[in-house]
Amino acid sequence: MKKIQFLLVTLALASVSFAQYNPARVGKKAESLYTKGLQKASEGEIPAGIALLKEAIRVEPKFEEAYLSIAGMYAEQKDYPTSVAHYETAKSIDSNYFKDYALPYSISLAGTGNFEKALEAVNQFLSITGLNPSSQNAAKYRRQCYQFAIDYANKKNPAAYKFEPHNLGDSVNSAVSEYFPTITIDGQQLVYTRRVNSINEDFYTSNKDGGQWKQSKSLEGNINSGMNEGAQNISQDGEWLIFTGCSFPDGYGSCDIYISYHTSEGWSEPENLGANVNSESWDSAPSLSPDKRDLYFSSTRPGGFGQADIYISHRRPDGSWTPAQNAGPKINTVGNESSPFIHADNETLYFTSNGHTGYGGDDLFVARKKTGTDWSVPDNLGFPINTIEDEGSLVVAADGETAYFASDRSDSRGGLDIYSFELRTDIRPAKTLWVKGKVMDATTLKGLPSAVELTELSTSEVRSRIQTDETGNYLITLPVGKNYAFNVKRKGYLFFSDNFMLSDQAPDSTYNIDIPLQPIRRDASVVLKNIFFDVNKATLKTESFPELDNVVALMTENPTIRIRISGHTDNTGTAEDNLKLSNARAKTVVTYLGSKGINAQRLTSTGFGATQPIATNDTETGKAVNRRTELRVIN
Repeated sequence: MKKIQFLLVTLALASVSFAQYNPARVGKKAESLYTKGLQKASEGEIPAGIALLKEAIRVEPKFEEAYLSIAGMYAEQKDYPTSVAHYETAKSIDSNYFKDYALPYSISLAGTGNFEKALEAVNQFLSITGLNPSSQNAAKYRRQCYQFAIDYANKKNPAAYKFEPHNLGDSVNSAVSEYFPTITIDGQQLVYTRRVNSINEDFYTSNKDGGQWKQSKSLEGNINSGMNEGAQNISQDGEWLIFTGCSFPDGYGSCDIYISYHTSEGWSEPENLGANVNSESWDSAPSLSPDKRDLYFSSTRPGGFGQADIYISHRRPDGSWTPAQNAGPKINTVGNESSPFIHADNETLYFTSNGHTGYGGDDLFVARKKTGTDWSVPDNLGFPINTIEDEGSLVVAADGETAYFASDRSDSRGGLDIYSFELRTDIRPAKTLWVKGKVMDATTLKGLPSAVELTELSTSEVRSRIQTDETGNYLITLPVGKNYAFNVKRKGYLFFSDNFMLSDQAPDSTYNIDIPLQPIRRDASVVLKNIFFDVNKATLKTESFPELDNVVALMTENPTIRIRISGHTDNTGTAEDNLKLSNARAKTVVTYLGSKGINAQRLTSTGFGATQPIATNDTETGKAVNRRTELRVIN
């Protein structure tokens, strides 16, 4: 039987005092209607119960208990403004009798966002003498939540932000529930869970056309079944779907995490991710990092900090997954943490928690990855994104502004619907650019499965390392505000290098880069685009070391090749000075390679000054291209 808030609160009261209002004076007809109304509500027919109680009020206009019960019923329906109105009518009849209902009244006030008045009401409730411990603890918990909400508003000023969720419409939503939205990095494909036939969960998808969502359809292939598939996450490139399967025949526990691959025939048969990811407990709500290297999920396995914790597993180069590790005490608490979502910036994690301080129930939080496995202290997303209700999963598009979530708001087509809204500025992730393309053999133009690596220049830290698919296609994200070295490697080929100087650029570009790799043979060459020198000097900057180490790896893997490092300048200055500088820079590179154990007989250097331009010297952009270091295979 559904629990009704107003009945529970009545049972929790320690004492009731009467003044002006006396229930014993209520007429039999009104009392009969009241009893029938409570019975209807207890059977789950709340609208019918409210109608009967309103009829009782028409018979007995000062029937305070009826007003209080109607207020509780509206609160059960999450119609908090109407609930507050009925509580306040009841209070106007007899404020002394009303005191014992100040706690549920405060909850309805908080439901409208009036936390200051809610705090006053709960303090009034706590002033009652003789409250039982259960009532005291419930009120103190609510008081803590209200005070948090007030302090948050004073600090963050979320009132200046307009929370305006937009229903995605009939093409996506239906008369049944839709939830767990997830979206590809280009924002063009939405995949979500729909509850079919009241009990079964299947995956549906919709694509954007001209800015509008097209009619959704069931995912094609072998992924949907008669069992429940849900809590999914589509990879940023749209090629993998990681999801939760419960009570599957090959499961390790009650719910496990599975993977399906997009093929020309649709989605493949799901595969269990194995014992390093799954356990004998509940494992659910997976989220895949944009480079497909890290898997975040929630689990109730033993050894955590609370009931459900967030765990992380890493994908090895051979495709297997490492044993899952707890995300640590900054993220996890003694409560429940679930629904993790790692953004396309690969640094910003959103999740739900009832263990971190919030508004009551499960709130949404955001944490930022620092260095290694360290995280920032999670921030509450604030009201009205968080409410006194339990919040569900949240995903944020690559633009860092558009968020998607499921809710049963007043304009729902039925049950839960999927909505989008603009995220408040201070809780947004880093804005993200992305690069996609194909790695191929420069001679045959055939796609090459290859390793693609992104290194932050200022720290030399590898921020992303992905493997292309079998036909050489790749997708990689670039959080703006930093500068990156971009390298592509495959055995038997010269590596490709480029750089993305994004520290001062706006996130308004998509890079499409097809990469022809040069087979290692005589006269094959590559420009080392991530070699940097001090201005007019031959001193290497530290940002050059990752690129030079790639050259060391190339020479080590191919012990018979000899190379020439050549230096080139633009035409600024005298020809003599340019020749001298280019020679010195080429020798500096060779010296570094020698210091890393490469035999000097395999290395030679020369400088060409400005005599071999590959772009115009009439523009600064062209000059920057001409200032370069090249590697050429000479034997």
